Amino acid sequence: MPYATITGWGKCVPPAVLSNEDLTTFLDTSDEWISTRTGIKERRISHVSTATLASMAAKRALAAADLDPAELDMIIMGTACPDTLIPNSGSFVQDSIGATNAAVFDLNAACTGFVYGLSVGTAMIRSGAMKKVLVIGADRIPYFLDYSMRDVAVLFGDGAGAVILEAGEEESGMLAERLGCDGDARDILSARDSGTVRERFAGIDGYYDINFEGPEIFKRAVRGMGQAVTDVLDKCGLAAEDVDVLVPHQANIRIIETLMKRLKAPEEKVIVNIEKYGNTSAATVPIALCEALEQGRIKPGDHILTAAFGAGLTWGAALIKWGDRVTPLRECEEDLPPCDKTALELLKPWIDGSNAAAAKKAAEADG
Repeated sequence: MPYATITGWGKCVPPAVLSNEDLTTFLDTSDEWISTRTGIKERRISHVSTATLASMAAKRALAAADLDPAELDMIIMGTACPDTLIPNSGSFVQDSIGATNAAVFDLNAACTGFVYGLSVGTAMIRSGAMKKVLVIGADRIPYFLDYSMRDVAVLFGDGAGAVILEAGEEESGMLAERLGCDGDARDILSARDSGTVRERFAGIDGYYDINFEGPEIFKRAVRGMGQAVTDVLDKCGLAAEDVDVLVPHQANIRIIETLMKRLKAPEEKVIVNIEKYGNTSAATVPIALCEALEQGRIKPGDHILTAAFGAGLTWGAALIKWGDRVTPLRECEEDLPPCDKTALELLKPWIDGSNAAAAKKAAEADG
């Protein structure tokens, strides 16, 4: 049975930076309030679509593997923010990168989407059905946010990350995973009225009703990820100290610190970049993985443990054994189109709309 070795990796974060100070211009908040509670100092806001971010990350991953996109057998697009439901966003990526022979589908496990996608892609290769698979995590959660809700508006940013999986005989790639979902708590993290449950022509203002129950999400996240990492280590017969690098979902610094304590993981083993990007949903794990490689923090043969949780409430963990190569075979020369607006300028229509919707609700409540 072949292994699914990671041979290429790439990330894409848009250039427009939204700082905590920027948020204070329209929210009753402060840099101290945000950073002490979340660990976030800034996040990126995209001037391009989710699929465009994903395509750029994919091109960089293909370059790192020095792989012709026509050789890809499958593209798995992990996202909760597709540009269109019909057709799927993965088909845009396929066309953009020239992967003419690849089967394509979108996978929505919210922030756990990349871990789920890595599991599916690995299984396809290990079964012999596929030889080369592109797995992407890409999201634009800020598009959905209600910018009158301080606790939620400060958390998220845009981004994408991708890896190439290739069949190989040497033991490497994802060795074990544990995936799950607490469907009984699915409503505590939701963009209500965002699908076909919304009445098609009744009261549609273009803005989503976000439900985010922070304390309960925190408890569920810690429990779900904690159990998942324990199960994965048990499957592999490894102890926590055998893990060389921990790549956790970047949702909240307190959740990351709790997971570190459970694993007794020292800071030097843990990849944390939440201060730069916020929560990029399905993109957090691949972006962090790419940065760990860029910083020389992953060595050949390292055991890498990753864990994530997301709306649904999905959760999962995976143990990856890294292969022999930690540097790209080739650099991608392409980049996103230039952005001529600040992050605040990009968000202005959403901020104005959120405030208008909030004011309307308040007026209706007052009778």
